[in-house]
Amino acid sequence: MNKRDNDIQRVFSRRALMLGAGQLALFGGLAGRLYYLQVLEADRYKLLSDENRISMRLLPPRRGRVLDRFGTELASNRRNYRVLIVAEQTRNVDATLTALAELIQIDDTQRARVKREIERRRKFVPAVVAENLSWEDFARVNLHSPDLPGVQLDVGETRDYGMGPIFSHVVGYVGAVAENELGDDPLLELPGFRIGKTGIEKLFDEDLRGRAGHSQIEVNAYGRAIRELDRTDGLAGDDVVLSIDAELQRFTAERLKDESAAAVVMDVHTGEVLTMVSNPGFDPNWFNVGITTAQWRQLNGDKYKPLTNKAVQGQYPPGSTFKMVVGLAALEAGAVTPDTRVFCPGHVELGNNTFHCWKKGGHGSMNLVQALEESCDVYFYEAARRIGVDKIADMSKRLGLGDVSGVHVTAERKGLIPTRAWKQAALGQPWAQGETLVVGIGQGYVLATPLQLAVMTARLANGGYAVQPRLVRLDDVLGPSSETRPASQLYPSLNIKREHLDIVLEGMIRVTTPPRGTAHGARITQPQFAMAGKTGSSQVRRISKAERDTRVRKNEEKPWEERDHALFVAFAPISAPRYCCAVIVEHGGSGSKAAAPIARDIMLEVQKLDPSRRNRPPSQIPATTADAVKPGREG
Repeated sequence: MNKRDNDIQRVFSRRALMLGAGQLALFGGLAGRLYYLQVLEADRYKLLSDENRISMRLLPPRRGRVLDRFGTELASNRRNYRVLIVAEQTRNVDATLTALAELIQIDDTQRARVKREIERRRKFVPAVVAENLSWEDFARVNLHSPDLPGVQLDVGETRDYGMGPIFSHVVGYVGAVAENELGDDPLLELPGFRIGKTGIEKLFDEDLRGRAGHSQIEVNAYGRAIRELDRTDGLAGDDVVLSIDAELQRFTAERLKDESAAAVVMDVHTGEVLTMVSNPGFDPNWFNVGITTAQWRQLNGDKYKPLTNKAVQGQYPPGSTFKMVVGLAALEAGAVTPDTRVFCPGHVELGNNTFHCWKKGGHGSMNLVQALEESCDVYFYEAARRIGVDKIADMSKRLGLGDVSGVHVTAERKGLIPTRAWKQAALGQPWAQGETLVVGIGQGYVLATPLQLAVMTARLANGGYAVQPRLVRLDDVLGPSSETRPASQLYPSLNIKREHLDIVLEGMIRVTTPPRGTAHGARITQPQFAMAGKTGSSQVRRISKAERDTRVRKNEEKPWEERDHALFVAFAPISAPRYCCAVIVEHGGSGSKAAAPIARDIMLEVQKLDPSRRNRPPSQIPATTADAVKPGREG
């Protein structure tokens, strides 16, 4: 072999070696990569594969119930019968909807909504045609389902408010999640998921909501479900037990029927709210299933304002029910004594202004107890003048007026207790002495809610302790023995002299007991249930001098919107106060004629039911009848 051949052989061998090394490196790299992917990264890619193959879906939990103090369901869950349609399983969606419309009601709005949902979603994803169907409608569709291609039947759950308007303002309602309500909880993003919008449903929403479950669904490359691999049900929400007695709430709502009114009943020692009714109410189920335009217009157009919770959002001049505050403030300030007498000629002069008493001829000489008994305005004009508005405001705040109570309701209003500083800051004007006189009879700038008036009455009746209203069971907050303990062991003292409280309470007792009392006609005649109280009538418009010079029209002669509000506050039994109430009848006229008889019936009922006895089941609550309504006197 010559030299040329040797050179060629060396070149070939070198190239073969380089090629072999390259191949070895290539296959080594491939083997290493395969080892990395199939061994070292196996778990990671298995997870990615499963994520493509398995779809994790949240399962909404069962919402907790809202119960009354005896376990009666106020908000619960019921079956939701639904009809769905899958577009890819029907040749003609319009034809299927037309066939369905012969079995159940489907209007043009529903048709348009279903078609929009089908256009936005994949063809195999079901769209809701109708929900909350009756069993009869559901069964009818089920019977004809073989002739309805693409139609699926589904049974889920929805919220149910069995007592309807009676608890609409207390319990509230649930609704679909708005965009501004989306938070960290993925449950809120589930289609059709509902959260609390008002009342207890809103305030305790997270407790009631529960915790989501999950389902593992095997899907194909297009996202279509093939089978369920695993399922973990959610954790149901907690039940919320209220202090409300459903039986008393029902009675109160029936007693307020046909009136634009509100009533609150409290335990004067524990602060438990036993009934809170705002009339008229509304059906919360409308909002749960989707309120119609006609229903919304009906609610908004009602002059009695059914969407407003008058018990905590209604702010009214308290009228003569405010006189206990003024009297107590005057006693505490030393401006009057039990023996101080003021002569009432039917009016009082201050500068160029005349301030009238409700009784045109006057009451004559009055002490504080008599002034409360007969609701003499002139006495309280004078008491207010002697102490000034700021001392009245201080006593008002101590008795729970002029601020929110913190009770478990939504949108509670503060009311208004004016002071000199308030007027200067709010209106840029100095306080006038004549305004103090008007405040003395609960008019002018003074505003209070029925709940605040109930709190005021409770603090007077329990001996001067700062009881707070509660809508959840007190023993859930302070322990199981709290319901048998007096207010002195549960709440701080208001540091009001007992002898001064006794004078004011005596005045309230005489409002209902002797014939001269303004609410004598609405008294409870059974001695063991006897109640004390105070009437009130608050003006919604000022009576002009021209009207007084001619003739002031009676309430029944005025348009409804111009009539006085009628108020009454009460506690019972007189011998050992346990319950109190506040009633307002919007534009009801006289407190003694419109509000006091209602309060009398409610106070009689609450004492007979005696809801403070926790363990008695609802089946043992006795039925009772109230006294006949008797006309009272002005107050």
